[in-house]
Amino acid sequence: MRIDNIRQLGIKELRSLARDPIMLVLIVFAFTVAIYSGATAMPETLNKAPIAIVDEDRSPLSARIVAAFYPPHFIPPVMITQAEMDARMDAGLDTFALNIPPEFQRDLLAGRQPTIQLNVDATRMTQAFTGSGYIQTMITSEVAEFSQRYRGIAAPPVDLELRARFNPSLTQAWFGAVMEVINNVTMLSIVLTGAALIREREHGTIEHLLVMPVTPFEIMTSKVWSMGLVVLAACAFSLVFVVQGLLAVPIEGSLVLFLFGAALHLFATTSMGIFMGTIARSMPQFGLLLMLFLMPLQMLSGGVTPRESMPDFIQVVMQIAPTTHFVSLAQAILYRGAGLDVVWPKFIALFLIGTLFFGITLLRFRKTITMMG
Repeated sequence: MRIDNIRQLGIKELRSLARDPIMLVLIVFAFTVAIYSGATAMPETLNKAPIAIVDEDRSPLSARIVAAFYPPHFIPPVMITQAEMDARMDAGLDTFALNIPPEFQRDLLAGRQPTIQLNVDATRMTQAFTGSGYIQTMITSEVAEFSQRYRGIAAPPVDLELRARFNPSLTQAWFGAVMEVINNVTMLSIVLTGAALIREREHGTIEHLLVMPVTPFEIMTSKVWSMGLVVLAACAFSLVFVVQGLLAVPIEGSLVLFLFGAALHLFATTSMGIFMGTIARSMPQFGLLLMLFLMPLQMLSGGVTPRESMPDFIQVVMQIAPTTHFVSLAQAILYRGAGLDVVWPKFIALFLIGTLFFGITLLRFRKTITMMG
């Protein structure tokens, strides 16, 4: 009877979700448009950066430098005067402003060390650091070729043989697509379970459950499996049709093994969603709690920044977070093709964390139900 109660209550949750168009749109958006935009929005390299050049030398060398900037890395440079340089950057028209001083070529040929001023709009973080290195390399190359009278690259004393594993073409979309799926699995599982509990409280249906021969364990378990199943199905669809199909991202490992790990992760995160739903009294309060929990879970999980570069205290604390182990096993399986013999410790950690969170949430949920009764 208990298993049948859990099944029937879970079906009720699925029907309730099917009648909520806002949540359905959120699920579809999170695993389609959000995945595609997250993978393609960030350029892989410097792309169409606006640059303006003040050429006060007007020599063959300065003309070579100006001609070196062309798409796709840079927009064709705008030739301006020195008086316009600061005003254009203040207006946000240029990310880079290059000032070639008078007699630059003559000073170079005379053996002096002339300087070129480069102004950078550092508020455009992704382009500022990458672009500065590009520009320095390009100017150095053009000056060396002009002074040596030939175009060529001197052989370095030590040659570095680069081997990029797991992403040979260094394609940003490969990384961005999978990480967006991982983040949205965590977000949707918390949102759906927490919203389901708050929706019942706001509609008054939670009181109906209290007079039925069901236990808090059955009610909570039904929400966990039903909402977890929805997120798991959406995740599988996104990986097959959006990540592999539309974005053509190769998946090295077993999708079945990854989905099994995702199910263990959902065991923990759906419990967290219910716990937050017992604390929040309304959806606005739940939204504020979601921001408080979700941002650290995603930012400190090791998906964006390697955990080894974080403070030791953060590394220890995040061991209790399910996202830390989920990101690790997801990257191992989907990127590196790892098998169960490699990721089984992460599976055990997720199961233990999920059991702990489920137990704590069940105590809180039972107390909340008792107070409402």
